[in-house]
Amino acid sequence: MNKPFSLRIFVADGDPDALRIVERSNWIGKALMFPRALLPQVKQRDELKQTGVYLLLGPREDGEGELLYIGEGDPVRPRLESHYVQKDFWTRAICFIAAPGQLNKAHVQFLEAHLIRLAKAARRVPLDNATQPLESSLSEADRADMMVFLENMLGMLPVMGVHAFESSPAPIGRREVLLTCNAKGVLATGFESSQGFVVKAGSQAVVVVTPSFQQMRRSSDLRQELIENGALAREGDVYRFTQDYVFSSPSSASDMVLGTCSNGRLMWKDAKGRTLKEWQAEQASV
Repeated sequence: MNKPFSLRIFVADGDPDALRIVERSNWIGKALMFPRALLPQVKQRDELKQTGVYLLLGPREDGEGELLYIGEGDPVRPRLESHYVQKDFWTRAICFIAAPGQLNKAHVQFLEAHLIRLAKAARRVPLDNATQPLESSLSEADRADMMVFLENMLGMLPVMGVHAFESSPAPIGRREVLLTCNAKGVLATGFESSQGFVVKAGSQAVVVVTPSFQQMRRSSDLRQELIENGALAREGDVYRFTQDYVFSSPSSASDMVLGTCSNGRLMWKDAKGRTLKEWQAEQASV
């Protein structure tokens, strides 16, 4: 069960698009968020002289979504300076650090390895990392501390607009309202979440798509990506979702399941046969 928490966001230069320092209540760590263009100024700050982990985010070459790089530094500043010169894709950075002496090289290697593993498992954002680093060896106490540090980071990142590490968002409301899409010989289940529409693992999708679907470049490219990364696996005459997957809307989800242009608010239905549109209208009138 998720626990409530508070974040304090300090806009260091008075510009909400520039450097932001994010602190979580009752936590030793903090995050710095800033656009790439500001690195020459931001790198002078004392925080980047500390040991930490960082995320670099920017658009993919095909323009469809973001690309992510996860790294660690002891300290962080030289690593960011290197990426400023050698990596072209990233447009913004998020660095997690702590007070001097709280994190060491083994700690951040541990965090980096876990973040990369989680991002690969979630398959929501492709990684620019070429390899999976080995998890550093930590004492039982240090490992417990770093798992808490990691948990706090993962709780903060969605608030900061990063959902790359979440395998399955929680449904909206106190209980999951399961919806089905049953057409064209396939059956899929899903639900609405705060991040979009989630198609559940085990759901089916058609193999053959329509010409109109092929003309939707974003959907067509996403489908191919899901097949290549294993999120959609061929099983006989259908594809099957191997994990929960979040789509931007109910229509995007039903498009992927049915391989054609569709209205998701009409295609997804609850256990009583009501369309998502009808169910939403009923909830709004309560």
